[in-house]
Amino acid sequence: MKKVVLLLCILFLSSFHSKAQQDPEYTQYMYNMSVINPAYATNDVGVANLGLLYRTQWVGAVGAPKTATAFIRTPLSEQVEAGISIIHDEIGDGALNEDNIYADFAYLVQLNRSMFLSFGLKAGVTLFDTRFNDFQLNSGDFSSDPAFSENINETFLNIGTGLFLFNDDFYVGLSAPNLLGSKHIEEQNGINALGAENLHIFLTGGYVFEINRGLKFKPSFMVKRVSNTPLSMDINANFLFNDTLEAGLSYRVDDAVSAMVNVAITPDLRIGYAYDYTTSNLGNFNSGTHEFMLLYNLRIAGAKRFTSPRFF
Repeated sequence: MKKVVLLLCILFLSSFHSKAQQDPEYTQYMYNMSVINPAYATNDVGVANLGLLYRTQWVGAVGAPKTATAFIRTPLSEQVEAGISIIHDEIGDGALNEDNIYADFAYLVQLNRSMFLSFGLKAGVTLFDTRFNDFQLNSGDFSSDPAFSENINETFLNIGTGLFLFNDDFYVGLSAPNLLGSKHIEEQNGINALGAENLHIFLTGGYVFEINRGLKFKPSFMVKRVSNTPLSMDINANFLFNDTLEAGLSYRVDDAVSAMVNVAITPDLRIGYAYDYTTSNLGNFNSGTHEFMLLYNLRIAGAKRFTSPRFF
């Protein structure tokens, strides 16, 4: 079992230059957009959007990744929106931890009566630490490997940017949330061991088709590009019933198929769940991935009770 923990850490701290560490995956990314695109905007003055997402990946594999995200975002005026996003990612039951804390700013330009283009900037820090001293390895299981001989605690500055084109029924976004590459583990004692924060580029899009008064079809996609890694693509198809219950399926190419459901408990509170079934070789070693989501609209400054619906 300890071997599984160690192997998972090696995936993240690969000693091969050709492998770059990737940011966490999200199945319900369309409701977690602030994390990947600082230009994401709601254009809902007087409403603060709060979100929580927790993802436990590859259940059954000891030491598998766990990710928690939180964000709050609100328009400061009709042209400016601001927010804070936090990501906590861990692997190996706390042996490797990464925390990203960012401030997000977006400036909106109205293109016509209903279409807006938003320009975004993200700035903050990445806190990276390892606790390899907590490993209890069996004799012969890399116990003398100097790459795991001491803990690491580092802080890195980072910035990101993005564009977001949207109206009430449509969006397309292009973003790079981490523009500054960084090496989390340098060469030590002749060991070429790297944990790199490489440039991630996200292309996202979605549309709402109103089939009838009580049914809407919501296809969407996300393409992620990281240097020296295969292209990642999510394709999603959701159905929204009476603006309350939503359910759908998703496919991550060569990685997983997913089922999603979320429900509006009140007009301002929505909770959701997604399950990923792993289709790659890793599926032989886990029972899938669970992801939980909570969204809440906090109405402030005398905001109207009913505003234009936000579907993403």
